[in-house]
Amino acid sequence: MSPNEAEAIESELAPPFTVAQPQQLSLPLVFNSPHSGRIYPSAFLAASRLDSLALRRSEDAYVEELFAFVADLGAPLLYAHFPRAYLDVNREPYELDPVLFRDGLPHYANTQSVRVVGGLGTIARIVSESDEIYREPLTVGAALERINRLYTPYHETLRRLMLNAQKEFGLAVLIDCHSMPSGPATDGGDRPDFVLGDRFGTSCSGELTRLAANHLKGLEYKVALNKPYAGGYITEHYGRPHKGRHALQIEINRALYMDETSFEKSSGFKRLKGDLETMVKALAAGIPGLAIPRAAAE
Repeated sequence: MSPNEAEAIESELAPPFTVAQPQQLSLPLVFNSPHSGRIYPSAFLAASRLDSLALRRSEDAYVEELFAFVADLGAPLLYAHFPRAYLDVNREPYELDPVLFRDGLPHYANTQSVRVVGGLGTIARIVSESDEIYREPLTVGAALERINRLYTPYHETLRRLMLNAQKEFGLAVLIDCHSMPSGPATDGGDRPDFVLGDRFGTSCSGELTRLAANHLKGLEYKVALNKPYAGGYITEHYGRPHKGRHALQIEINRALYMDETSFEKSSGFKRLKGDLETMVKALAAGIPGLAIPRAAAE
């Protein structure tokens, strides 16, 4: 990538992400929407064999808008402006696919993870199930430039938000916000309305997971736990309940709030947003009952 191209992309993605801060931090909750970015750099579009609509199939469209209310409740919301197809911050920093690059990868790259093998590493090779993104292989330098410019500061910001919450309240609860395509589930049945992922109980208190699930079920939504989405890198990396840091991933069925072909919001958007707000309030009410590890409180 030439210096001019890098400058143009930096300008298009200025700022690359936003933190919607509350006027006063009053909840130990931190919200994150890593895949709702929809600013597609022109150089990226030119390098892709897909059109912009096809690229959007991997986007968690409007998720940051669904959770925009959290700042008014006293919790921050971090969300990306760059799209997942350009850089995926819900991966290890160097999950890099050797098929995607024309030159050799650094020794520290993870080239064998399940996500890389599936074409969905830190720099994705595909969208949907098998649609190749790029016309030609990339240089490793271009990948490292994206990671240094976008991935690293994003995670530094998320880490700071978690530490701030824990310092203020003794514990921090990360809600990692995502959406999923509708359609049949892997078992042939209907895909649920929500999938809650806590890495099978390792990233978040089971009390909080059950509280969220029961509240949504009470609103007559179909809720699944950990299948097919148990939580990605962010949930796994930031969820340390024994250290007072919890992480719960929420996957929302896109059919609840948008037309998946046109990417237009549907009439269900407003109702869903209101239901999510009641769920967040229920979580906030349940947090004081969680035990704060002694080491985290000191």
